[in-house]
Amino acid sequence: MGNCFGSPPTNESHSTINKPRHYSGSWSSGGDESKKVASSTIDDGGTSSQGISSHQFSASETSSFGGSFGVSIITHSGQILETPNLKVFSFMELRVATKNFKPDTLLGEGGFGKVYKGWLDQRTLSPAKAGSGMVVAVKRLNTESVQGFQEWKSEVSFLGRISHPNLVKLLGYCREADELLLVYEFMPKGSLESHLFRRNSNTTEPISWNTRLKIAIDAARGLAFLHTSEKQVIYRDFKASNILLDGDYNAKISDFGLAKLGPAGGESHVSTRIMGTCGYAAPEYIATGHLYVKSDVYGFGVVLLEMLTGLRALDTKRPTNQQNLVEWKRHSLSDKKNINKNIMDPRIEDQYSVKAATQAAQLTLKCLEPVPKNRPSMNEVLKSLESIAAIKHRTSKKPSKKLNTMHSAN
Repeated sequence: MGNCFGSPPTNESHSTINKPRHYSGSWSSGGDESKKVASSTIDDGGTSSQGISSHQFSASETSSFGGSFGVSIITHSGQILETPNLKVFSFMELRVATKNFKPDTLLGEGGFGKVYKGWLDQRTLSPAKAGSGMVVAVKRLNTESVQGFQEWKSEVSFLGRISHPNLVKLLGYCREADELLLVYEFMPKGSLESHLFRRNSNTTEPISWNTRLKIAIDAARGLAFLHTSEKQVIYRDFKASNILLDGDYNAKISDFGLAKLGPAGGESHVSTRIMGTCGYAAPEYIATGHLYVKSDVYGFGVVLLEMLTGLRALDTKRPTNQQNLVEWKRHSLSDKKNINKNIMDPRIEDQYSVKAATQAAQLTLKCLEPVPKNRPSMNEVLKSLESIAAIKHRTSKKPSKKLNTMHSAN
């Protein structure tokens, strides 16, 4: 499974690097920001099953936030609010919206809960009949998970204040007794992960080279916004299953449960408990617990490699020396003469120029640099991707070559 564990120099009792966990469904549908109910505090409402003591806490006081963003600012086509701008739903409202969480509304599930399809009135955000109104995704967290509560707080803290075209919209939340829920816009095309790897589906066609580049550019814009905000945000769990797609394949980053504020006061990193997903977490973070802004760049590089190859970052079904995609393909990324044969997904052959593929491989390799300071910034990554997308390609009239065997063996 690759090198997945380390010992951080913190007071945390243990570290958590997860095997890849996926929400197989899709999230969200845009709502009018002006129709949301503003709420600056979240009521804990008593001791929960997670052992959280009763108190009122503001979004700026959550452990994942570590401090407020300050005043409302608008930058890089996005917005950061001083306080969350969310609707507070009752549990009954969300029961009605999801048809009492019936199995036929289940979109997907993961380690910290299940995601259901729901329907809300677009104007009032009150429950609507199934098939009418605005479709939303309702995430119901596992009440037995301590980490689930922390992730819930982090989602409200970050997504409740941050608005950007390439970040999924959080519309509201609910906390009643032990129930923790989050309401998101619905993303009808599902996750990048589902399009790249679920090859047995009759409804999911391989996404094209141009669409992959578009998705990469959108995701890069989202990360660049987080990294260049007044208060830097480190996403910490960038992976294909957390990139969601709308009906036009516009990409948005979702799931901010592990996000943290970046270093302050001239520091280069923050020290924190190791959490994330095997295959995507940066080596310095796994080894030391030191989290850099450019730790996200490494994760982005892993996803770029997945998009180029069409292969999972970690796959225990592959031979032992090929299970970790980065370890397996790193050398091939620098072999310019054999990029097509050893790197590129054979399902999209003849859709790209050799120049574009080579530049994409070189960019991926830079993102995967072992030393954080040697990696490019996300703004630099974004500019490189836009340059690659501008490279024109003439479709070859020659018969296509069968690359599947070489692709899996090199």
